Amino acid sequence: MNTTIDPTTGAASQHAPLIVTAEMPPDILGWADALRRQHFPPERNQLRAHVTLFHALPPSSEEEMRRLLSALAAAPPPEACLTGIMKLGGGTAIAIDSPAMLSLHEAIVERMHGMLTRQDSQRPRLHITIQNKVTGEAARALQAELAPDFRPRAFRFHGLGLYAYESGPWRPIRTFAFRG
Repeated sequence: MNTTIDPTTGAASQHAPLIVTAEMPPDILGWADALRRQHFPPERNQLRAHVTLFHALPPSSEEEMRRLLSALAAAPPPEACLTGIMKLGGGTAIAIDSPAMLSLHEAIVERMHGMLTRQDSQRPRLHITIQNKVTGEAARALQAELAPDFRPRAFRFHGLGLYAYESGPWRPIRTFAFRG
């Protein structure tokens, strides 16, 4: 897909759906990304480890999302906890508990009402995918391998990320660091 950038605003093409992520601190990101590189099928792994809040916001909402994410990032960094291994059917993830991040998700849903896909309208099960697009047998084997050594880890999210999906690696638009 050809993308054009408006030189005055830095806005993306009006054709790429927008993705919003909860940005992890470097230690959690590094740990999760190492697991992802180790267990995600390499031919499919085009992204670093991430926590997706919204999968396909309308491209026309980019300026509004920039304003909204900036306003939400004025809050203190939301507390979170890695709680366990999550089954994804043909994959494996690390489950995350974060009522504060879910509240931010709800605020975005309320603001974007009528513009969201069904998936993005629903409350997410926060997680970091470390394996996907594998057989159920391979997923269960990894879950059995990881579960005995897993220990919950508390952390705080660092920010909210805005990306454009352009049929492959995501193009970063901006990260909004929590400032509260």
